[in-house]
Amino acid sequence: MATAPLNIAAMSADVNSDPIAAEFSGLRRLVPSLPSRWYFDTAQYALELERVWARNWIYLCRAESIAETGCFRTFRIGTQPLLLVRDDSGELRAFYNTCRHRGSLLCAEPSGKLPARAITCPYHAWTYRLSGQLARIPSAGRAHFVPVADTALYGVALKQWRGFVYVNLAEPGQPFSDNFNANTGTVANWPLEDLIVGHRLTKRIQCNWKIFWENYNECLHCPTIHPALSTLVPIYRRGIMEQRDDPEWRSRSDDPDPAVQGGLRSGAGTWSADGRTLGHEFPALTDQERRAGYHFVTNLPSHYLVAHVDYVRSSRLLPLGPEETEIEVEWLFARETLADPKVDIRTVCDFSAQVLAEDASACEINQRGLHSAPHAQGMLMPEEYDLYRLHEWLRAQLA
Repeated sequence: MATAPLNIAAMSADVNSDPIAAEFSGLRRLVPSLPSRWYFDTAQYALELERVWARNWIYLCRAESIAETGCFRTFRIGTQPLLLVRDDSGELRAFYNTCRHRGSLLCAEPSGKLPARAITCPYHAWTYRLSGQLARIPSAGRAHFVPVADTALYGVALKQWRGFVYVNLAEPGQPFSDNFNANTGTVANWPLEDLIVGHRLTKRIQCNWKIFWENYNECLHCPTIHPALSTLVPIYRRGIMEQRDDPEWRSRSDDPDPAVQGGLRSGAGTWSADGRTLGHEFPALTDQERRAGYHFVTNLPSHYLVAHVDYVRSSRLLPLGPEETEIEVEWLFARETLADPKVDIRTVCDFSAQVLAEDASACEINQRGLHSAPHAQGMLMPEEYDLYRLHEWLRAQLA
């Protein structure tokens, strides 16, 4: 039998209404985590699909991955099958991957190019134009039953931001500009529209989607889980992400040590196994952007970017079930980087892939432990202030 939830208020001497102070980033009082059942309960998962994943703008892919007329990709957001296709005018369109006849999938493959510039159901051969309009029904009685001109595929709202393709299942959808919880201007000097995917990695992780985001939003685990990354980013060795995560940060505010200020270790230029760049740095970056070495942009619930001086890493999350999440990572490079025979992009891709593998293992351990009957909920440490913000965001979504 599960025990009663923790009496967090009684355990804390500081009961400020806002647990995050103005200058010190960390929590000022003990805060409960989300209920454990929220990470595996099927009813909770269904509620989150309805109120989070069906209402927000969800990142799916780079526009370049559907390059030509008739090219397509398929996706699934929770239980919802989706189809992206480039139409005859060169525009990207999004539909539910569902035939209007009896609901069969239209495209079963993850990607490809449609024959004859048409979408044909593999079950009963209903055929649709790339615009989604019904074009043909191979049935003798069609004229008496189906108004062909009025029976189109179920459309989905689609928007592009700097080469990234998003969809929204809601009608009307949330304003697109509201979807980013970080200032996209922080990557204004990166030529995102012109970058090319040089490597892609897709991985299924046996954890709830929230577990992955929680791991992303704290670095208490970094010294234990990410030894190589913590060497490259010395402040991570302290289990914190930013200078002001330290409650005594003012006493060392003038110390230039990256273990205090943040950023890459001395002599490193990018996130790679040895800290060396690929040699083709983005020309419009400021000196401060180069010194920092990494910049994050987060778009809940499905997307985050990490921008470096020589490449950009894009990660997409999609929920597959209460305890399974798909993550797809794309490494984006300038064309001249990929064309340079002296450049080996594996030095950056392999490094990030190792960090992802370490995160995935930690997330799966976290997921399995949450089934413990007495563990009704946990608690957040001061360094986990971004988890508090994540949880408050989720509660507002579910309200």
